[in-house]
Amino acid sequence: MASSVISSSPFLCKSSQAKDLGFPKPSQISVHRCQKRSISRKIVSVMAPQRSSSSTGSVKTGMTMTEKILAKAAEKSQVVPGDNIWVNVDVLMTHDVCGPGAFGIFKREFGEKAKVWDPEKIVVIPDHYIFTTDQRANRNVDIMREHCREQNIKYFYDITDLGDFRANPDYKGVCHVALAQEGHCRPGEVLLGTDSHTCTAGAFGQFATGIGNTDAGFVLGTGKILLKVPPTMRFILDGEMPSYLQAKDLILQIIGEISVAGATYKTMEFSGTTIESLTMEERMTLCNMVVEAGGKNGVIPPDATTFNYVENRTSVPFEAVYSDGNASFAADYRFDVSKLEPVVAKPHSPDNRALARECKDVKIDRVYIGSCTGGKTEDFMAAAKLLHAAGKQVKVPTFLVPATQKVWMDVYALPVPGADGKTCAQIFEEAGCDTPTSPSCGACLGGPADTYARLNEPQVCVSTTNRNFPGRMGHKEGQIYLASPYTAAASALTGHVTDPREFLQ
Repeated sequence: MASSVISSSPFLCKSSQAKDLGFPKPSQISVHRCQKRSISRKIVSVMAPQRSSSSTGSVKTGMTMTEKILAKAAEKSQVVPGDNIWVNVDVLMTHDVCGPGAFGIFKREFGEKAKVWDPEKIVVIPDHYIFTTDQRANRNVDIMREHCREQNIKYFYDITDLGDFRANPDYKGVCHVALAQEGHCRPGEVLLGTDSHTCTAGAFGQFATGIGNTDAGFVLGTGKILLKVPPTMRFILDGEMPSYLQAKDLILQIIGEISVAGATYKTMEFSGTTIESLTMEERMTLCNMVVEAGGKNGVIPPDATTFNYVENRTSVPFEAVYSDGNASFAADYRFDVSKLEPVVAKPHSPDNRALARECKDVKIDRVYIGSCTGGKTEDFMAAAKLLHAAGKQVKVPTFLVPATQKVWMDVYALPVPGADGKTCAQIFEEAGCDTPTSPSCGACLGGPADTYARLNEPQVCVSTTNRNFPGRMGHKEGQIYLASPYTAAASALTGHVTDPREFLQ
């Protein structure tokens, strides 16, 4: 890497040397005991009382957030990394790709007439292969519909009219964004999903991770899962966030630092003043890509930003927890965010980090803005802001795939700050972008050949998605540069990978 990147890289320090990171103090936590919208919320003290071990008489150490959540879900007073425990699940999510298999395993193991453990704790969200004429993909949704009717699943976000997604009021779109928007993400809970990016929900201060169809089939029947408690790596991000940086830059910086295997089966806990300043959608971006570093889950301490978001979307009671001051961390990484620059992940790995400005000679064929990582309302707002500031036309096809129906509506309805009242859709049209399409996972993972914006040729694409392995977005020889919405929009304007600072002052 260039010296400018190395100089802004974090240093690894021992947990025992970590400074006060600004975790909530017991005196501060009491402020959050007030009730809002008749929601029951209990905040667990940061400094949990130490307990004597019944077997050794030694004093047990404090626990991290993840350890506390799993201990409670396992009905235990204490857990440590490496423990294998049976965990009670709060929410199980599945979608059109994995749902049929998960329900198939459930029926095979529990019986054709078996009933799921709790039809109100299962969320089924068609989102992956939706707007396609592929009959097998369409059949997957039909199979899920049959299972949900049979099991009386309360939260099935169905779609029947593929010609106009707006004719389907229940249809949402990308599962990880829809889970949050529909109030299924709550601090302190255990949320599992048959998708590796289920870790997105850790932004809400909960344990969220992806599982396979076999595990999901077992959870459908029992509401439990056997988990090994992961050790926790802590990432402390401090400093004022530069106006040209986004959470995508932060997570690409971190993955580039530790590699795609650097957090294998570990929790990645994010804290620091920069994290506290992030919106919920930006926190979701950060946690979304922990799996690209091998992480078991990502987690962020909940605060007023979290509570405001959650309480406006659910009346289900929840219990927020925080890492103890004497918790043990596998490693501490510290970043001074004020010194970081916009980065990209070059083909063909999310840890192939480079400064955006170092790639200015890379000619591109297209830009893709969408997915659970980069298709949220604020992602489109950011892209539109840069395009409006530039006042130019894009030089390459620029595809826009809102994550959910709500995001799609926001793109057409919400004015972009500082853009004279114009909406994202108006700015995109003026800049010559493609018309925002139906909300779904789209071409993020390739999909059937007729998937909108799929890479069907060996082209170079700057994308706000999360993976850039060969064939990820379609063609095996396609080249994908992962980037923030700012960088993606800037690149669309020049036809090359471009540092957004060229258009943002």
